[in-house]
Amino acid sequence: MSPRSASVNEELRRRSRERLLQAAVEAVSEHGYEATTLGDIADRAGSARGLVSYYFPGKRQLVQSAVHRLMHRTLEEALEREPRTEDGRERMARAIDAILGLAGNRTVLMRQHMAGLLQAEGFVRCPEQQRLAELLRDTLSRYGSRNVDADYPMLRSVLMGAVFAIVLPTVGMPVAAMREELFERYGLDRELGVPPDAEAPGGRCDTDLSRFFATESTESAETKREGQSK
Repeated sequence: MSPRSASVNEELRRRSRERLLQAAVEAVSEHGYEATTLGDIADRAGSARGLVSYYFPGKRQLVQSAVHRLMHRTLEEALEREPRTEDGRERMARAIDAILGLAGNRTVLMRQHMAGLLQAEGFVRCPEQQRLAELLRDTLSRYGSRNVDADYPMLRSVLMGAVFAIVLPTVGMPVAAMREELFERYGLDRELGVPPDAEAPGGRCDTDLSRFFATESTESAETKREGQSK
């Protein structure tokens, strides 16, 4: 049997990492962070337990990367849903609704995520977090920000504060109230976006998360997307 090519090995590594990210989100959503072990995640992903440390230094890093992936893909899906638009105000509204929807529909997961950010290491610098930042910065640019570098940290902080208020057990701020506050802050009409309780990305709690953690080949995924767009 001939050895696998470098491209095949790279694809297998990508799929393994994706399965671990998806398994982490599912396990923490169901059992909480403390009750979930790296072994649980590896078993759920169908991976060898030693493989987890190959991709991630520890559980905190894995879970943060997994949640950032879910946030990035949820936001991406909301921004690009039909009818597609380049209108900056509509895209800002969709972004806010997508993030608030995650807080309202995946409260346990987002609560654990916020708790992790309060640890000494704070944000874990990973590809998933960088993609999330890129989407939010692009949203600000289209919205009309004259200084994205200055406005991005504020938007991130505002969204984090809103999520924290929603998921904190002793506060439990209603999603609708936080939406009203953020829409007013950014001068958005209520009719824009998709309210988190609506049947749309960011507004429903799907049990199947596979579309956010693609384990098919990159080529197959691109072919599928092209077919859907025709």
